[in-house]
Amino acid sequence: MFGKDTIQSLHCRRDMLKRLCAGFGGVALDAMLCQDFNLEAKVLPGHFAARAKRVIFLFMHGGPSHVDLFDHKPALAKYDGQPLPFPERKVQFAARGNLMRSPWSFRQVGQCGHWMSELWQHLPRVADELCMLHSVCETNVAHGGACMKLHTGDEAMLRPSMGAWVSYGLGSENQNLPSFVTVCPTSLHGGVDNFGAAFLPGEHQGVALGTPGYPNTLAKNAAFHYVKNEQGSNEAVQSLQLELLRKLHRHGSSKNAILPALEARLKSFELAFRMQSSAPDITDLSGETEVTRRLYGLDDPETENFAQQCLLARRLAERGVRFIQVSHAHSLPFNNEQWDQHSHLEKGHSINVRQIDKPITGLIQDLKARGLLEDTLVLWGGEFGRTPSVQKGDGPSGRDHHPDGFTMWMAGGGVRGGMRYGATDDFGYHAVRDRCTIHDLHATMLHLLGLDHESLTYSHLGRAFRLTDVSGAVAHDILS
Repeated sequence: MFGKDTIQSLHCRRDMLKRLCAGFGGVALDAMLCQDFNLEAKVLPGHFAARAKRVIFLFMHGGPSHVDLFDHKPALAKYDGQPLPFPERKVQFAARGNLMRSPWSFRQVGQCGHWMSELWQHLPRVADELCMLHSVCETNVAHGGACMKLHTGDEAMLRPSMGAWVSYGLGSENQNLPSFVTVCPTSLHGGVDNFGAAFLPGEHQGVALGTPGYPNTLAKNAAFHYVKNEQGSNEAVQSLQLELLRKLHRHGSSKNAILPALEARLKSFELAFRMQSSAPDITDLSGETEVTRRLYGLDDPETENFAQQCLLARRLAERGVRFIQVSHAHSLPFNNEQWDQHSHLEKGHSINVRQIDKPITGLIQDLKARGLLEDTLVLWGGEFGRTPSVQKGDGPSGRDHHPDGFTMWMAGGGVRGGMRYGATDDFGYHAVRDRCTIHDLHATMLHLLGLDHESLTYSHLGRAFRLTDVSGAVAHDILS
């Protein structure tokens, strides 16, 4: 199968390792020790001590309505059916009508007094852990541009995703798992570019587990089918194959160097090889206690799907994955784009909240009970909010896309729980106090991870790129 020279070379290498009293196990140990040393290395110049070690991003694809969930606006009830008292934005996604009150009542919850609509039945239990960001703004008015802006910091250019930047900046805590995992990612409005590495080294791209909108594909380790050893080769043989593959690529490349694309592919092979021993138990939830399963809502058909994703996020977090994204997108039973209720707002948002309310609450409670919430930053939100006015058209009432002021929230990871940061105007239209742009959001997230957003750069096409482009400011007031 191999030429004489190749076999002789392999024998010489084994003889050398044997004489050094190391063998492949010693080399692997040396590599792991080096990596551990690098992971615990001193803070890099320009960066600082971290409050958080990892991020769990709960992405609500489609645009949840802030004025129906968290941003209580009595003026909408008072002026229901009347025109907006100031001009609408010039660029709109759909035709808009008069102001529309929320179909749901609001109440204050927790010791902090956060406003939440009656849709939330479980989340009030962890209200005091949440830092509400009521003034997020400056995304695109269309889904594609807004999703790209939220995920990559740019709505038009192909840039690395925020998970890729976190992976690039911090590396991995566990060499046997990816540093960036996206669970059931959306396939629309940017698709793979929302978790891609763009011009960063390819190993920082997110690894997708599960099918968009159908988390049941996570069951029985199906998510890791591509790392299984189907041919029955033992580890020693696979290790030799990888070493030979790398040597052949070097031999055939100019100046004995591997091209970046080939380097990334080889690293993906090597990671898949290591994952064979570490990954198979991650999606196997059978070992979780009945108490934990009920906490997340695995015992309820309506919450089971998103509960699987949230529980998997916790399992990935405790195993050292740096950035975990969980997407609530295009799932049954409601036949509509998730959260994108241009019509049927009352029906759509009712179903959506029921699907995520208990799993998210369970995730935060579980992280806190296990001592993980302190150094895990949980981020919740969509690509924009929804208008305080009704969308014109036929059918039950809905709301248009709204990027000018909406709500996201953070929990754990060094933020002040129970805090309300920023505000929109009386109608929930414009962010008017402590405006938090997407670049500000990214800068704050990186700061909590110990990364200076202005120093985390990568040279490409003759300039230094960064997640926050040429702007962004840390929201220091929300730091604990």
